[in-house]
Amino acid sequence: MAPRGNRRLTVNYRHAFHAGGFADCVKHALLVWLMDSLLTKPSPIFVLDTHAGAGQYDLDAAPARRTGAWRKGIALLLDAPPRPLGRYVGLVKELGLYPGSPALIGAMLRPGDRLACCELHPEEVADLRRRFAGKTQIAVHFRDGWEALGGLLPPKERRGLVLIDPPFESPDEFADMAAGLAKGCARFPTGVFAAWYPIKHRAPVRNFRVALHESGIPDIVAAELCLRRPLDPDRLNGCGLAVINPPFRFEDDVPLILEALLQRLGANEDGSAIAVSRLADE
Repeated sequence: MAPRGNRRLTVNYRHAFHAGGFADCVKHALLVWLMDSLLTKPSPIFVLDTHAGAGQYDLDAAPARRTGAWRKGIALLLDAPPRPLGRYVGLVKELGLYPGSPALIGAMLRPGDRLACCELHPEEVADLRRRFAGKTQIAVHFRDGWEALGGLLPPKERRGLVLIDPPFESPDEFADMAAGLAKGCARFPTGVFAAWYPIKHRAPVRNFRVALHESGIPDIVAAELCLRRPLDPDRLNGCGLAVINPPFRFEDDVPLILEALLQRLGANEDGSAIAVSRLADE
């Protein structure tokens, strides 16, 4: 089943309300590790950020103040971060504000690497274009991210990363993500794919994991962090990243990152836990 991209031509979600929260910390700490791993080899990479957002967020602005999500996220990591989080937190401090995935990726690119950012919210597209004006390595597309998996892949580079981080406004988002991953992997089988997903209660996540397992896509690992038992479908209790073609040492290093995050963000909450599990063999 193909992702139903056309119904996302109007987007309400604004990430500014949630920027720097615990879910961002999980996603971005793992994103930085993935980028660093890909950048150990000299050949250029292509990165596709399918749901890019605005790129950077002012945590003193009204949206962030309204929720205060960052106070239970990045604010708890800035002071003497544990070693597994040092690279991620260092980039956050270096970039200022709170950097979304486009800013983090853009800061890590080398000459010859490329980034394509896709976004459907007009104001956030405008923010991205202002932020990356004059940066020829970075292209900003006012384009549906699900459609871009077919339109922008495969890249001319033979190596790269595809980050999929949809807003999960629709009840079909898990199904769309599974279909999107199958579509993207068919076009770019050598790429690393990283798909973020929320954990509210277990049933949707379990169905998503089964869909990935049954897709026939090889080499899939899921990394998850839960602040509390995932029993309340109206609350974000945790999140995960499904990674296809994970780089060398992913399953060794990522538990250290997740454990460091958990110790700072929620180790004292009942039911808090991390898990790194293989969904499909190589």
